[in-house]
Amino acid sequence: MFHSIEQCTDFIFKLKASEYKGEPLEAVRIILEELGNPHEQVRFIHFAGSNGKGSTLNATREILMEHGLSVGAFISPHLERVNERITINKVQISDEQFLHNANMISNIIQTKLHGKFPSFFEIMTVLALLHFAKEGVNVALMETGIGGRIDSTNVIVPEVSVITTISLEHTELLGDTIEKIAYEKAGIIKKDKPVVVGVKQHDALQVIKQKAIECDAKIFCLNEDFHNTNIQPLSPQKFDFQWQHLTIQEIPLAMSGLHQVENASLAIMASLLLDPTISRDTIRLALQHARWEGRFEQISEGIIIDGAHNSEGTAALIKTLKQVYPNKSYKFIYAALMDKDHEKSIALMDQVATAMMFTEIQLPRAAKADVLASQSRHPNIHVNENWKQMILDEVKKIKEDELLVITGSLYFIAEVRTFLLKEDV
Repeated sequence: MFHSIEQCTDFIFKLKASEYKGEPLEAVRIILEELGNPHEQVRFIHFAGSNGKGSTLNATREILMEHGLSVGAFISPHLERVNERITINKVQISDEQFLHNANMISNIIQTKLHGKFPSFFEIMTVLALLHFAKEGVNVALMETGIGGRIDSTNVIVPEVSVITTISLEHTELLGDTIEKIAYEKAGIIKKDKPVVVGVKQHDALQVIKQKAIECDAKIFCLNEDFHNTNIQPLSPQKFDFQWQHLTIQEIPLAMSGLHQVENASLAIMASLLLDPTISRDTIRLALQHARWEGRFEQISEGIIIDGAHNSEGTAALIKTLKQVYPNKSYKFIYAALMDKDHEKSIALMDQVATAMMFTEIQLPRAAKADVLASQSRHPNIHVNENWKQMILDEVKKIKEDELLVITGSLYFIAEVRTFLLKEDV
């Protein structure tokens, strides 16, 4: 039994590489059954995708909350504390609730799984499902960890599934082609339940459409079945949303970047499929203040942080920089995990950067700074394994016409954000 939240979280953090090697989802299903299947007592929207699922989930949450619903959300990773991953109307699960639920789950693991603990993410998934059922939320928004088909969140049967984008990531787990990754993401599609899709690549989209046909699931594709038009890339940027006979004009967005217009469009579509009575004014009001920390977030006058953790995310980041700050020069600080396609991301940054700086974080899966630097062809490269020192040194040198863009792994961005806010940079 865990006697404190620190003891509990310290233990489950060590479970990233689980000793439990049963069939996919087996452990989660056993625990849920012992708990009375709390996931069968809640309505869900399920989110998968290589990029944008967090921002899309957040926009959906804002719309449904503005509509008056009690909205649970399960997200990852967290920026400061693990409780952030499980919220109801943005209120984090309390330490007491977390500890109580974790002890219930631990007891089941000891008796039914013979003490072989599932992974950190699997335990967090069960904690979230139990919390949402206990608190009686109207709907819970669940973000996949990796993939979809065998992700621990895939024990749910959602009212709506959302697949945002597809890019090459976690290839050792999901496959080494766009089609294979699309197949894994499409695993969240359920029989007779609609799916909203923002995927653009033809081959990936065909895989998803085939899965929808097999599940008799209605599919709603961005730019085919619903559209965003009249995009005004100012601050705040605005756009029109169109679906069948519905048009919502001049929707203001708190988030910058054209990719956020697409994320917001997916969120609107998913929300309307869940509840068609949501009004135009509700959607406008909600998206006006739907911010997502760590995604193109301006920390101070000359510092932007962004969790662009793959090449698609990096391309969106650069596009947004050019849109919002066309007259600035960009200096990049980059750190990432080993399981990503760094070469493409680095090549994209090389093209627009005045300086490329590489560092690393203290995680087992972190890529080494010198390895990342070796993939850059930029003439102005700097390497420092101490990311805090690198950032402090660069902050002192920022000129008025420059931006320091700190990007890469969301785990890196989480640590950077906490550090910068604490240092009041």
